[in-house]
Amino acid sequence: MASESKGLVFATAVKKHAGRAKEKILQKVGKVDRTADEIFDDHVQNFNKQQNAANKLQKELNNYIRCVKAMQAASKTLYECMSEVYEPDWTGHDLLTVQSQNIEMLWQDLGHKMTDQVLIPLNTYQGQFPEMRKKIEKRGRKLVDYDGQRHSFQALQSSKKREEVKIGRAKEQLEEAKRTFAVFNAELNEELPSLYDSRLPFFITNLQTLFSAEQVFHSELSKVHGELESIIDKLAKESSGRTSSSHYRRSSPPTQMLSSPGSNSLNSPENVGSRSSRHGRTEQDDENNSPFHDHHHNNQNDHDNYSKQSGGIAGGTGGIGGLKDYEPVEVGAQVGEITTTTPTNNGAGAVTTNGVNKSPPSSGGPGATAPARNTNQRPGVEELYDIPIGATTDNLPPGVLYRVRATYKYQAEDEDELSLEVGDTVQVIEYEDPEEQEEGWLMGIKEATGRQGLFPANFTRPI
Repeated sequence: MASESKGLVFATAVKKHAGRAKEKILQKVGKVDRTADEIFDDHVQNFNKQQNAANKLQKELNNYIRCVKAMQAASKTLYECMSEVYEPDWTGHDLLTVQSQNIEMLWQDLGHKMTDQVLIPLNTYQGQFPEMRKKIEKRGRKLVDYDGQRHSFQALQSSKKREEVKIGRAKEQLEEAKRTFAVFNAELNEELPSLYDSRLPFFITNLQTLFSAEQVFHSELSKVHGELESIIDKLAKESSGRTSSSHYRRSSPPTQMLSSPGSNSLNSPENVGSRSSRHGRTEQDDENNSPFHDHHHNNQNDHDNYSKQSGGIAGGTGGIGGLKDYEPVEVGAQVGEITTTTPTNNGAGAVTTNGVNKSPPSSGGPGATAPARNTNQRPGVEELYDIPIGATTDNLPPGVLYRVRATYKYQAEDEDELSLEVGDTVQVIEYEDPEEQEEGWLMGIKEATGRQGLFPANFTRPI
């Protein structure tokens, strides 16, 4: 009996499947009509769109989480390498290691939040669609059954030979198919719109969680990067200080000096006939177009006062207007005697100390000629220069004599020179090799770039 029952169920199922297949073929070829429901068709269209969107978002989110985990691994490897190459005696080595671990934890936390708070709810939301798809397909089969019973009943009614028994049985089957279809149809007409409307609150919650997790991650990561940047900035400052101190000869600290190649003494056009660089290159200086022209007028009173105090320029010998080109004073073992002896006026337009000419250089502007370097200095004897008037020596980095500010623009003509813009600040330091001292040129470090090089003193003023 059991086998016969199973056989009957199987035969019924085969018959029903064959009837549905036949009905679908007839509908496709237009032999029979199909029950249409435009409202339900719209619901199905919205459902398909909603499912496709959820599937696409799920796919991309899975890919994103894989990339987050890959970035976590790459970040860990990178910062482990940084901790290795960042030498232990450098500033902030331990802090760098700690912050590297913090970055790894931030990446790990982001991955967990994306999985637990964003992906899992999305998977739950997306899991509704397969079940709903089954209901839609079942409702479609019931509709085919209903259309098939309807067509069979219509065929019996239109038959010339009416068989009332068959017509009655077909009518009952039609009513049964209609009730079954109506149940599925009504259920889906409620569930599909409700499911479609749920997409908005779900995406609001889901995306808020995603963006919140991202915001926290990037905010905390930015703080860590700020700490790392501070560590490197501190290392850079200390490194710059070490570079500056390496140019400072601690065995010969700055003392009272005999002359200043950067001091502004005579600012007269008569003293400048041509512009001479430290390499011997010359060009005609246009007085009306050079910054020296204005500087000359601003310092004319200083020029007159100096002429009176020095006994008059006209009384001197050599150079323009009777002034000799300035050369650094040779300093012997008795430096104290030279710096403490009262200067006397020799009547020739120059001040002398122990008989040594101390005429100040002409350095009133970019047009001034830089005097030649003294090549007759005894070997091993260093030149000493005064700190210019107006220069401060307080709170300076090690090795810095004083600071100057550029009053004119200067374009470097050699690799060992500094280019200057008006307003640039330069830290003046000593020459590494006193034998390379060039009169009228200073050695300094440009604060804006940290670059070291030579620059003309008369393009700057002390601060």
